[in-house]
Amino acid sequence: MTGLPKLHVAVLMGGWAKERPVSLMSGEGVAAALEGRGHRVTRIDMDRDVAARIAEAAPDVVFNALHGVPGEDGTVQGMLDLMGIPYTHSGLATSVIAIDKQLTKQALVPHGIPMPGGRIVNRDELFERDPLPRPYVLKPVNEGSSVGVAIVTDEGNYGNPIARQSKGPWQEFAELLAEPYIRGREMTCAVVDFPEGSRALAVTELKPQSGFYDFDAKYTDGLTEHVCPADIPEHIRDLCLDMALRAHRVLGCRGTSRTDFRWDEEQGEDGLFVLETNTQPGMTPLSLVPEQARHSGIDYAALCETIIAEALSRGRKGGDG
Repeated sequence: MTGLPKLHVAVLMGGWAKERPVSLMSGEGVAAALEGRGHRVTRIDMDRDVAARIAEAAPDVVFNALHGVPGEDGTVQGMLDLMGIPYTHSGLATSVIAIDKQLTKQALVPHGIPMPGGRIVNRDELFERDPLPRPYVLKPVNEGSSVGVAIVTDEGNYGNPIARQSKGPWQEFAELLAEPYIRGREMTCAVVDFPEGSRALAVTELKPQSGFYDFDAKYTDGLTEHVCPADIPEHIRDLCLDMALRAHRVLGCRGTSRTDFRWDEEQGEDGLFVLETNTQPGMTPLSLVPEQARHSGIDYAALCETIIAEALSRGRKGGDG
């Protein structure tokens, strides 16, 4: 599909973010798939000496299979730019913006992509009053994989106002993003960069058993049903595909991205909102991008090679080039 020569690929995985276990699964899946295609693979578990280890390996390209900080926030991207080594996925500037939910809003909303309102709040404020009418969502400004997300309702057990001793993201993060809670259905759409151009693959509806697509629901087999393609009206599907592709382009994503949605079907098109765009979507057996690629007739190894081919097409001129 990609016509790639046999390459030496360093697969960068692990690290110290909360998503470390997921990154290790993503990285191992990618490494095994590339070896199956005849590529030489060096597995690198991210640590503080990662630059020296990459330099020693001297790969043709780095497959960035990291999730969260520092692999998704521009830190690793900047390091690889300085080293002059091609790498997969988005570059420095895009990564800095996309991991920050508030910066993402500032980038996408002016381009007509609807996102929930809200504001940044200091956690001390939460212990005095609600920042928004309940129900609302509290989430870290720059974490992925639904890490540290809390839905605050009148029936919840956080207290009213939120009690300092209640377990929640306010115990770990000094600032949080408060957003109105969007009732309805959870959906997602992957975008992949092919030689002929970027393409939105499909729309998947996510039906977690718990009612909330949190970290455990994402990565524990059997806790979430994936409906691909989603059983939704054609015009809503087309809107999701269009919004995901526009978000990918406006943010400057490269290789692949995944945009998440909530849809309140009682509101029709007005009830569809983008929640975030992920520049380092998972590549585990349960992950959504490989699943949508399979639905589109692209097997896992071909997907990995397609992402690498896009990185090599940029050469050594930097991830946002």
